[in-house]
Amino acid sequence: MQSLTELNSQTATFDVVIVGAGPSGSACAYWLAQAGWSVCLIEKKQFPREKTCGDGLTPRSVHQLAQMGLEPALVAGGHRYNGLRAFGFGATLEMNWPDHPVFPNYGYTITRFNLDGLVADRAVSHGAVLLSGVEAVGLLEPTESTTGGLKGAAGFLVKEKETGLTAEIRGRYLVAGDGQNSRLGRELGTARNRSWPMGMALRGYYTSDRHDEPWIDSHLDIRDPKGDVVPGYGWIFPLGDGRVNVGVGLLSTGGAWKGVNTTKLQEYFVAQTSDAWGLTDETCCGPATGGRLPMGLALGPRVGANTMIIGDAAGTVNPFNGEGIAYAYETGRLAAGVLAEALLANDPSALRLYDERLESAYGDYYKVARAFVRIISEPKILAACVGVGLRVEPLMRELLSMMANLMRNDSQGPAELGYRALVRLADVIPERAYELLLGNQQSDD
Repeated sequence: MQSLTELNSQTATFDVVIVGAGPSGSACAYWLAQAGWSVCLIEKKQFPREKTCGDGLTPRSVHQLAQMGLEPALVAGGHRYNGLRAFGFGATLEMNWPDHPVFPNYGYTITRFNLDGLVADRAVSHGAVLLSGVEAVGLLEPTESTTGGLKGAAGFLVKEKETGLTAEIRGRYLVAGDGQNSRLGRELGTARNRSWPMGMALRGYYTSDRHDEPWIDSHLDIRDPKGDVVPGYGWIFPLGDGRVNVGVGLLSTGGAWKGVNTTKLQEYFVAQTSDAWGLTDETCCGPATGGRLPMGLALGPRVGANTMIIGDAAGTVNPFNGEGIAYAYETGRLAAGVLAEALLANDPSALRLYDERLESAYGDYYKVARAFVRIISEPKILAACVGVGLRVEPLMRELLSMMANLMRNDSQGPAELGYRALVRLADVIPERAYELLLGNQQSDD
């Protein structure tokens, strides 16, 4: 970690400058630095720092961290768990993570307070320059796009928060990885597709005697104080350090949760699970925090003449389950690969490959996920799907593979075949089918 004064210049130039040292930015910095490129990673806060999150790492996340050499740190500082315990409409089912040729069959829980600094430090250990407590406050020499993409820029004007010192950090390529409320993304020209899913989540910490259980809990029929089912889920993730992470998430589109008071919903969910987990005012570690999460690649454009956005800033959260960490690591790595190609060829037009690779990796999957979210936003459909599914264990195990994006390319199992069928349906069924479905549902009442 360096300060601006340690750069010994009012202007510094790098191959790539990345704003935001969360999962996507730090992963991008790591993969570029270990390949030998000069990288500057800018983070407005100091590590360790709090970050609102469910703190659960699925097998996809664990795989990316292992690829960066960080699984020993997870073993030392995290809590390993076996799979998901699902609750809904009077049924309970425990499901191990599936065996997979690439991803492990286990996950970890670890707070972002402890996790994010590990990845940033890993990037630094391979040569990246980390500026902590430094905020990117503007673009240097911005240029408008002529192709409908992001703006270009020569770098960032940055300000050290403690001293007020300013400097110019220039780069051949610039990356915005500053999270779901990305100010730089908006300055570069991103906008959200408002017809696509938006998530809302709230979480808090509690001490609990059950802090080291081998399952993460997902409650699929959370209700508001009136007893009505809302389109979302509640979770309890054991952290193994004496605490559990307790939260609620709403997955919807078209304003399906407008008017839902998430604070009250969190309080009601805690009350519903308090006896089982010992959740009381005395065991509460502090007030709940939350935020909104654009999902399913809802933010764009994602590429400019020499600029890119990654992770939550690009809306890469999985609409199926609200998972964002794995896709932040993955898009950071995808971006690093494309940037390396552009640097090697001295060809900025190579940045277009980023959009192509995002579409190849997630396009069909997120298309199905967006349709799924629209459907379960109707409480009666949600009740039918979950109420039946949790009583048919083989079906739920296949659904777990699909929702966690752990299907196998080498398999023709039910999850894979079902998913491919859903992709075909998503291609041929118009958007209006959702409204028609709800119309038929309401006419039957």
